[in-house]
Order: sequence, then structure tokens, then C-alpha cells
Amino acid sequence: MASSLSLSVPLLFFLLIITSSVAKTSTRPKALLLQVTKDAKTLLLQVTKDAKTLQYVTQVSQRTPLVPVKLTLDLGGDYMWVNCERGYSSSTYRPAPCGSAACQLLNTTSCTTECYSAPAPDCYNNTCGHGPTNSVANTGTSGQLGADVLAIQSTDGKNVLQVVTVPRLYFICGNNFIEAGLASGVTGMAGLGRTGASLPAQLSSYFRFDRKFALCLSSSTRSSGVVFFGNGPYTLLPNVDASSSLTYTPLIINPVTENGFLGDASPKYFIGVTSIKINDKRVRFNETLLTIDAEGYGGTTISTADPYTVLESSIYSAVVTAFVNAMPKNVQRVPSVAPFGACFSSKNISSTRLGPAVPSIDLVLQNKNVYWRIFGANSMVEVKEDVLCLGFVEARTDFRPRFAVVIGGHQIEDNLLQFDLSTSRLGFSSSLLGRSTTCANFNFTSTA
Repeated sequence: MASSLSLSVPLLFFLLIITSSVAKTSTRPKALLLQVTKDAKTLLLQVTKDAKTLQYVTQVSQRTPLVPVKLTLDLGGDYMWVNCERGYSSSTYRPAPCGSAACQLLNTTSCTTECYSAPAPDCYNNTCGHGPTNSVANTGTSGQLGADVLAIQSTDGKNVLQVVTVPRLYFICGNNFIEAGLASGVTGMAGLGRTGASLPAQLSSYFRFDRKFALCLSSSTRSSGVVFFGNGPYTLLPNVDASSSLTYTPLIINPVTENGFLGDASPKYFIGVTSIKINDKRVRFNETLLTIDAEGYGGTTISTADPYTVLESSIYSAVVTAFVNAMPKNVQRVPSVAPFGACFSSKNISSTRLGPAVPSIDLVLQNKNVYWRIFGANSMVEVKEDVLCLGFVEARTDFRPRFAVVIGGHQIEDNLLQFDLSTSRLGFSSSLLGRSTTCANFNFTSTA
């Protein structure tokens, strides 16, 4: 367990690298932010069982001169990666030499020694290699590690302050193949995972603020959500500090990567769900599936790459059955609309501040008094006029699923999630609609 974060000697050298010039900065920001939009074009696509089209997109400025770069958020991603085949040009790009501290941090021994093209960000000799992965399309390829300038906005938790720069932020250079499946105009992914090379890790190290970040995704395609790096407040209109009433649960380390390597921990964030309740009634299924086993299977993780919560097949069947049975008798069940297994006529479902008036779903955590309650706004999806579906999907059954529960994007929209890596805990708000605000209510007006 202790080795799973790899925050040892290589990380210390790495932190010396990226913090070497911070002392020259007279005023360091206490927090940073990224504006996040929900890809609107996906609403025009046919939803299929294997579709993963709903993406949360942000934009950073990178390189010299600065160029806007659109990235899909990947909560469990190891690092940031960019398609360098798509006209990457910068006077400040620096490849990471083989054997350097940055390469050791990524736990890679791969070294490019025979690149026959002209030197370019995706083709330098004596540069450590690492394969970027597209968690939306479930694809991977070869790539190289390098560093370049990154510009990002600072915040006081209420407004945007000013743009600040990191002179050397490490990322992986990918190619056209790995970009396939991302939203229009997106050329990479912003990894926020539990590694020393992720965006939260590098930004907190360079600017020397607390190792924590907060995610607040908007459910609307017409307004933006936000990612905060650093401590709160995280203030949303009308003057609601969303961090003031969080419930906390430990973040659990899965010591086995998705590739099956013991000791090289998963970069994903796991929480200890122990049972599931619907309308306060416990759902019956094999709850040992909720525990991570010796091979890294099972457990509950959180994902921005999966648009809806994915449940292992037996858990899915039990949850759907219990939810259908808990529905009021005057609510008519209608034919399912893929990828969902339980759909209803909305004509007899009233609307509340927390969304459609349907049975609540509780993810029970370390004890019966700590639970993440999912209300109608996060449990139901309107698939067409007068039809609402339970927004949970069944994991593929043609092979053993890696995780028992993957909490997807729809279920975390308009919830504030704070990932505190220094104390290894997750703070969650449940639906902010209950506090008369949403994740679309951050004031992006600059005070600079």
C-alpha cells in the first residue's frame, strides 16, 4: 500500500525540477481553476450500449507562443497527454531524457533510441517513452514524455484573478490514433489521477499549495462547470461556499493497475461503498464484490470518462429490480431505451427542486450514517418526451469487469467532489440543487 503512490526518491527529485523557479515568483496563487463544458454535440448522437460520447472538456494554454489546447477531463488519468502530430510547435518544449527523475516518476524504463524522423516533440532520441491511453475509446499507443509552458487561471475561490504560468509541465506526446473518439476539437486528455505526474500533483508542487482539488461538473451544455486546484472556498452564486458542508469518506488505494501489475497502483480514485439502499431499503446482492480483491478486481471508483454509472451485472440486476419495485404504482414502466434497462412514463412523476420525484439511491460508505444520496436529477435521464430512464448501465458480460461500481459523469453533475490527497479522503456534497445552486454558478468574471 505505502508504495502505491510512488511518492519516493524519484518524486523528490521531480519536485525539485518543477519547483526550481517558483521561489522567483513574488506572489504565488493559493488556488487555480479550469473551466469545464459538457460537449453539446453528443446530444445529437444515437445512444448505444457501448457509447461513451458525453465528455467534459476544458481548455489550457500551452507552448511558446501560447496556443489554446482543448482537453477531455479524465479523473482517473495518470497525466496530461496531447496529440503532438497535429502541428505541435513550441520554442520551449523539452524532451525528458531517459533515466531522468521525470521518467522514474512515471515508472517507465522505455527509452527511444532509434527515431529516424527529424527531431520533433513526438520523435526525440534518448527520450523516455510512455504509452498514453484514451479512456473514452479504451485505446492506447506509444508516446514520449516532455515538458512545456502551461498557462492557467488563478482564483480566490469566488472569481478569476489572473493567468499564471508553469514553465515546465510534464505531459505525454501522443498521436492521431490515440485522439480518435474524443469530442470535436479536442486533442488530448487532462489526467487528474492519483499519480505524481497528474495535473493536480504537478500544479500543487509548483505553486506549493495543498495537494487537493475539487470537481464541480455542470449538467448543462450551455453553461460551464469548474475544477479547482488548491483549497477552498469554492463559492457558487448566490454566495454559496459549496465546500462548507461536505461529508467525508476515505479514498482507498487499489494496489493493482488495470494492467494487472501488483505494486504499481491504479491512478483511479476508489471509495469504500459497503452497500446500496433504495428508499432506505438495502438492495440484496453479493456485497463482497464491493471489496477490492488481491488481483485488483471489485470496489467502487469514480469516472468522468463513463457518462453513466456502470454496475457489475448481478449488482445491476438487483438495483434495477429494487428501483422498479420502489416506484409508485401509478408510474407506468415503458419499453427500455438502450443503454438503460428501466424506463418510465414521466406523466405521473412530479418535479422537485432535486429533480424527478423518484426513489432515492444511497451508496452507503464506512458506516450506516455516512452515505452518498443520489436524487432524481442524478439518477434519471430524459431520453425522449415523457420518458425517463434510470441512468445506470450494466457492465459488459463478455469478460470479467474490472470494477463492481463505476460512478459515472451523470451521477456526479451538480455535486462538489473534493479530492484531498494529503489526507487521502473524498469530500462530497450530494446534490447542490438542495442548496439552491448548481455547478454552473461559478463567477468566471475576472477581477484582474
